[in-house]
Amino acid sequence: MHASPGIRVVSGTAITPYIDDLASLRTEVFRSWPYLYDGDAAYEADYLSVYLDSPFSVVVLAVDGDEVVGASTGLPLMDADAAFRAPFAEASIDPVEVFYCGESVLLPRYRGRGFGHRFFEAREAHARSLGGFAWTGFCAVERSDDDPRRPPFHRELGAFWRRRGYSPHPRLSVELPWREPGVGEVGHVLRYWLRPLERVL
Repeated sequence: MHASPGIRVVSGTAITPYIDDLASLRTEVFRSWPYLYDGDAAYEADYLSVYLDSPFSVVVLAVDGDEVVGASTGLPLMDADAAFRAPFAEASIDPVEVFYCGESVLLPRYRGRGFGHRFFEAREAHARSLGGFAWTGFCAVERSDDDPRRPPFHRELGAFWRRRGYSPHPRLSVELPWREPGVGEVGHVLRYWLRPLERVL
């Protein structure tokens, strides 16, 4: 009997064997709305290197047999690219106290099975195990409501994130460039969502 899809958690250098899987998932999933990311191997290698360089990083893998069908990343904000840290100085939040939750990517056929919650739970548990963090947070790209590329039946994730205890911070955003299919490289505004990281006794 084929086992049900499950979760595997790896950290630090143990992430290395899964980098190609993560790059492939990011390129495939983020090509769709709302990211519209036209990825390439060189950008992926550079972006994902921070997770290999940080001994405190984590990747939560969704696995179906031998296939990696989803992944979710995290690391201390101080180990992330400087662009992600910069907005916090203006908001009077010490980036040392923030654990940054990176992307969550999951193949469409596996959605609706609770992996989103499990991705957050595992990353938050990892942050607690490290200690010293007051917040977990992530970035989400902001798109205009009247963007003609928005799919008619797209389900926004804001309600899900709020149920997880996250709220958008009005003063925390970052602008990042990436290539969009058929458009080329353009700048994108990503809003931070934060949640106080409570202790679990």
